[in-house]
Order: sequence, then C-alpha cells, then structure tokens
Amino acid sequence: MELARVIGTVVATRKHAALDGVRLLLIQPLDHEGQKQGEPLIAADAVQAGIGEHVRWINGREGTLALPQPFTPVDAAIVGIVSDVNARSLT
Repeated sequence: MELARVIGTVVATRKHAALDGVRLLLIQPLDHEGQKQGEPLIAADAVQAGIGEHVRWINGREGTLALPQPFTPVDAAIVGIVSDVNARSLT
C-alpha cells in the first residue's frame, strides 16, 4: 500500500458495469515525507474519500478486491483514509 493525497474527481460518461456506483478519484502519490512522487493517477474509491484527504491506495489485482464486485477492471483502488502521519528519519 502507498500513501497519496486526493486532488480531484474524475467524471466518466461510460465505464464498466462493475464500476456503477464507484467513484473515480485523481490521486497524487506521496513519498514517506509527504512530497509528490511521480505523476497523478486515477483510482477507484472504495472508502468514500474526499478531496484533500490523505489516503492509502493499492494497485494491481489486490486493488480490485477492495471494491464491491471483486476483479473489477481497475489499476488502482483507494483502500483507506489516513487520519495522521507521523514519520521520522531513519538516518
């Protein structure tokens, strides 16, 4: 699982039937210090996250298991809302 911040919503006029009722959100992956890491991506929202919230996300086959209908064709899914981050340097 990875950390990200929700930065927007995605509107799809057509999507797979298994995604009916599932929101698609735009997330910005973050590193362990909370800095942007890579490009934003679209993730299926399994936990009703909101814009600006920190979330845990997972990609691949495991991400599909968090959705109401298992094995829904998605690349990433939000699986948790992060209430607090406490990171310290290991150096």
